[in-house]
Amino acid sequence: MNATRPRLVLAALRGGAGKTTISVALTVALRRRGVGLVTFKKGPDYIDAAWLSLAAGAPCYNLDTFLIGREAAVRSFSRRAPEDSLSLIEGNRGLYDGMNSEGEYSTAELAKLLHSPVVLVVDCDKVTRTTGAMVLGCQTLDPAVNIRGTILNRVGGKRHAAMVQRSIEAYCHIPVLGVVPRMEHLPFPERHLGLIPPQEHDRARKALDAAGDIADRFLDIDGLMRVAHEAPPWSMVTDRNATPTIAIASERVRIGVIRDAAFQFYYHENIEALAEGGAEVVEISALEERNFPDVDALYIGGGFPETQAARLAENEGFRRSLRDAAESGLPIYAECGGFIYLGESLTVGEANYPMVGALSVSFGVEKRPQGHGYTVLEVDGENPFYPVGTRLNGHEFHYCRILSRGEGAERTAFHVRRGMGLDGKREGMTRKNILAGFTHVHALGTPQWAPALIGAARRYHAQKRA
Repeated sequence: MNATRPRLVLAALRGGAGKTTISVALTVALRRRGVGLVTFKKGPDYIDAAWLSLAAGAPCYNLDTFLIGREAAVRSFSRRAPEDSLSLIEGNRGLYDGMNSEGEYSTAELAKLLHSPVVLVVDCDKVTRTTGAMVLGCQTLDPAVNIRGTILNRVGGKRHAAMVQRSIEAYCHIPVLGVVPRMEHLPFPERHLGLIPPQEHDRARKALDAAGDIADRFLDIDGLMRVAHEAPPWSMVTDRNATPTIAIASERVRIGVIRDAAFQFYYHENIEALAEGGAEVVEISALEERNFPDVDALYIGGGFPETQAARLAENEGFRRSLRDAAESGLPIYAECGGFIYLGESLTVGEANYPMVGALSVSFGVEKRPQGHGYTVLEVDGENPFYPVGTRLNGHEFHYCRILSRGEGAERTAFHVRRGMGLDGKREGMTRKNILAGFTHVHALGTPQWAPALIGAARRYHAQKRA
């Protein structure tokens, strides 16, 4: 078997077919066997990646080609996929679902880019022989996609499983590498953004153990490993494998990252880029710490401030000290949940909760998504981090909307070319050294992001010393 970067893409016919549960379950089972493993996630997702990271006991990296580009995806995989470890790549949505009818930025395109075999997770609920037609359609739509097997999910019983398996093996000529029955109680409960994050799951380890048991009982783990090891040799051009050189400042600065049950949506590569740029990353809890610590800049990612709104509001000392730091010119970069936290208030149902008050804007939680999908922004206003004229690829997914903005509301820095942003036209609210909005960016696709935040931290640090 080829031992050079064995790899496997787990994909599906549609979103919600169970591929995250299968991916996490397989990850746990492989670790139980002592298999070296690195996990990757295709798509702008944080929650699936968090579960994969917890299951693997190591960071899960992102390979979304819209966010980071094709070349950066190849470089990132080359850098992070050891030759002697198995790389498990979870796709998103359906195999061929992308930004247009050509499937641009789809899981299929990523699989071809990485020359990786694909195993399809097939939701068999209320379907039998038609599964063979669906899998055969995936094979013939683009023969360059190397579909090597299937995992049957939500199977009703032995007769149902046998009928589906015969249909796939007879017409598609690929093996069934797992038969997972329909289950009433899955280890991972869901909410409006998908799975509940592990940070909010009170029995996360037990959930992982249960998932591993599912894999051990119902997946052909040896067969899946064999498919991964039969991936073609990793023979990309040498300069594409090179790790970019990162200039490290002579004097380290401290950059705070609020990371707790309210704020948990961070790409590991973003934190990595700050550390590799010479910053000391300081994790902070807006729920537990009484006062905001002494740092030179702050990065607040997304999350679920609405589920922790009462606790965030109750921690008045932290909110007040963070507001004071913002008024003194602390550089702050905030995305989605972090943006909401910096506002005046957050309304959840009938309750209204005070937030930090660094931005004169109030938010409310709605029942339907207010922004969902990839974004394209053009920087056209002055701000602490991006030069005018910069183009940003990002994504947004939030149920909050702006209820009100105060008089003399903060300036905005971005023109929305794709997506919703603040109001369908503008994005990126800025005041003093704050830049906040609903859009998330990835450090590999926005290479100026980390140096800009580190540079702002360095200037603020010098200002404090002076």
